[in-house]
Amino acid sequence: MLINQKLEVPQPLDAVWDFFGDIPQVAACLPGANLSNQVGDTRYEGDVLIKAGPVKLEFAGAAEIKDRNQATRTIVVDASGAEKKGRGQATLALTAVLSQAGKGTRVDIALDLVLSGAAAQYGRGLVADVTAVLLDEFSNGMQLRLDAKARGIDPSMIGAPKPASGISIALRAARMALARVARRFFLPYQPQPTGR
Repeated sequence: MLINQKLEVPQPLDAVWDFFGDIPQVAACLPGANLSNQVGDTRYEGDVLIKAGPVKLEFAGAAEIKDRNQATRTIVVDASGAEKKGRGQATLALTAVLSQAGKGTRVDIALDLVLSGAAAQYGRGLVADVTAVLLDEFSNGMQLRLDAKARGIDPSMIGAPKPASGISIALRAARMALARVARRFFLPYQPQPTGR
């Protein structure tokens, strides 16, 4: 499943690009992610924890930087993980392109996400909505850490990554789904060409 998302932060391009060079800090912006174990120049291992009420999915996995292009401000990361109780797997190919946006920075993210097992039982729309919510929380976390860095504070002091909370994610994803249905319902009818 391909998911595209755009984020904007007020920090300058060079500061955001430098931040993206610290993979454990970048991962810490995503709720429930911890990739603090560096096992090579470009490879990191760790966990991702998602809690949704009584359901708890904990993935052990790894992420590897496949390409980091200074000239185009592009970073490509491949990640994969297996649910620790053997209920599923996930693979992710991420491409982030940073560009100037006024005085700040725009981050264009393309995710190619493949789920199997328990996580794959949810519909494409729900997974896309939950991913959008997580990326929004990622943007907020990145903003907090970039602000701390700009003030000379160690961004690690912002706090440990917290598990992705199922209740808040589910509520926000449900609002997104309802908005999508409402847009379809209220769009004016447009007849399709008959092909004559």
